Amino acid sequence: MPIALDATYSLGRNLSGVGVYSRRIIAGLAAAHRDENFLYCYRPHRFLRSYRERIPPNAARRLLIGTPPGDLFHALNQRVDAPGRRTVSTFHDLFVLTGDYSTPEFRARFAAQARQAAQNSDAIIAVSKFTASQAEELLKIPAARIRVIPHGVDIVESSAPRENLVLFTGAIQRRKNVARLVRAFERMPRSWRLTLAGAADGYGAEKELEAVEQSPRRADIDVPGYVSSRALEDLYSRARIFAFPSLDEGFGIPVLEAMARGVPVVTSSRSALPEVAGDAAVLVDPLDVDAIAAALMRLAADEQLRADLIRRGLERARRFTWESAVERTWNLYHEIK
Repeated sequence: MPIALDATYSLGRNLSGVGVYSRRIIAGLAAAHRDENFLYCYRPHRFLRSYRERIPPNAARRLLIGTPPGDLFHALNQRVDAPGRRTVSTFHDLFVLTGDYSTPEFRARFAAQARQAAQNSDAIIAVSKFTASQAEELLKIPAARIRVIPHGVDIVESSAPRENLVLFTGAIQRRKNVARLVRAFERMPRSWRLTLAGAADGYGAEKELEAVEQSPRRADIDVPGYVSSRALEDLYSRARIFAFPSLDEGFGIPVLEAMARGVPVVTSSRSALPEVAGDAAVLVDPLDVDAIAAALMRLAADEQLRADLIRRGLERARRFTWESAVERTWNLYHEIK
């Protein structure tokens, strides 16, 4: 029987991290195993929209309601309303359960959904060791049922000249720590600019944007909102520093994306970010504005350090491939069949 995949989050152009993961995994599986049959399952609100996009010859569309079809069902975003014959669920993060990063209503709904997914799954994929440890601690999932399979990234080379630009990417919200980044940036030389690229509609965004509007360096800060993939690549190609002092991440794919594009990284010393960054970034306490500012100014002044981080970052990024993520996911399917 075929393998069913929740493809709901893979649709559209403006994909989140979960959307990118979903698209790369389902497409990678179909391409790597052309003799197998896959069912791309979509929840009702996305099913008709799925016909706007092509699917591989060895895949078929199905409406995802109730018990999933197929011999095995993979929920790619920690949601399993009803278990299949065999069920795998991917957990990307659990920060909603540990911090004040959402409304109480959303937190309650998320918690119930995560517990249901854990209960209904034969195996759990965690995208980082950090997320795996949270799944064990918060959801009481036995470690034997969890496999850590990280996200991947594509190496993108560019010969464009770099500018004195500090780049942040991601939705502007409380968890992303934008206000402290802005205050740290204010101490950098006047020749530098800061770009905050991401939708400004996350939880607590108003407070974070206040720091931008009230900043004495307001004229040097760009807030373009959500940018297209092409515009984002342009920003990565021009940035001289990438800053991502997030308070909590289940993985932190923007850090890998920056490394894969030759941008030296300053990121947080907590949650999954040290695990992803390894020794290829400057790690800072995200609650300490002085530490963030010192790291930015150090990188701005030290060309040799930037070059060293670029080299190490590219080496680090090459360890995370979508091909590996697909292969390890496929192996897990056969492990539980």
